[in-house]
Amino acid sequence: MPRFLLIPDKFKGSLSASDVIQSIADAIKATVADSQIVSVFASDGGDGFLQSVSEYIPIECIDIKTVDPLGRPLVSPVGFDSAGKTAYIELAKASGIVLLNEDEKNPMLTSTYGTGLQIREAIRLGANKIYLGIGGSATNDGGIGIANALGYKFFDENDCELAPIGKNLTKIKSIESNFKYHAISFYAINDVRNPLYGKNGAAYVYAKQKGASVEEIEVLDSGLQNLDTIVQKEFGLQNAHISGSGSAGGTGFGLKTFCNASYIGGIEFLVQLAQVDSLLQKGTIDYIVTGEGTIDSQTLYGKLISGVLKVANTYKIPVIGVCGVKRLTKTEEEKLGLQAIIEIADKNKSLEYNMNNAAELLISKLADFLKNTI
Repeated sequence: MPRFLLIPDKFKGSLSASDVIQSIADAIKATVADSQIVSVFASDGGDGFLQSVSEYIPIECIDIKTVDPLGRPLVSPVGFDSAGKTAYIELAKASGIVLLNEDEKNPMLTSTYGTGLQIREAIRLGANKIYLGIGGSATNDGGIGIANALGYKFFDENDCELAPIGKNLTKIKSIESNFKYHAISFYAINDVRNPLYGKNGAAYVYAKQKGASVEEIEVLDSGLQNLDTIVQKEFGLQNAHISGSGSAGGTGFGLKTFCNASYIGGIEFLVQLAQVDSLLQKGTIDYIVTGEGTIDSQTLYGKLISGVLKVANTYKIPVIGVCGVKRLTKTEEEKLGLQAIIEIADKNKSLEYNMNNAAELLISKLADFLKNTI
């Protein structure tokens, strides 16, 4: 009687996380007799973070007046647990790439300021603990947008205040702090492990998908280096090379530097909320099935699947991955460490066909694998 734990991410543009769970469950039920299935609504801290939290904690979603990544007015929810005086904020709701049209994506101009406004309002409402899911950003501002909303100002060589956007990172020469929230506990939830800058940093790995050109990526990376230099000079902090500081365009770095935030892995956080450890400790799970729309080199630097593998390896449980498309070299695949990767796309059909028929393809491909393996 095989026992499965399902912890997939969404397949962006085609299937929600709950859709993926249902499709995986259908494949298992159709092929593995007497199987038992447990599912976790997971998020790596990006899109869906609030929904995942709400599955396990009775939070009230409160709409907050804020701004989007380009500074336009926006109303966006904050999850609030009044009994625990705790707020749960999904960065993607105010500073996410999903809020922009394709021609609006530009990390030189975008900012996390809107997320900072949400934090400020959550504190005003009584929160003394802030959990921030920081995936899915449209930004590469090193977290200075959030910092600006919470009392920090950034100045150039002429002592002129700078707008907290990506292109101004290279211009920062001094920082003024009027931060009043030292009694608040901040937690940055994300599974990305990149450092702040360098070839594996925020700009070089993620800024292209946020709309940056090759030249702009170089400027943004230089800007993040400059921000780190000024932070070291003014605050004596060296956070740039801590694993996770490059998450959300450097927002991880900004939260740790300006808010003294602690980093928590997204899967680690949600596994704790869902009390999955009790299942794994009892040895009641034989296989974990995870997945996301694309498994590629970025998966190695975090994202949900890496977090799942970290948990699974602790208990020596094999992990099966499902995805729409796999883009890994043989070496990368071995390094990732999944028992198997099931790529569901029909390469003889169009992208539109694969997106529209993702559920059926997932059920069919996974069922075929299970028939021959379990």
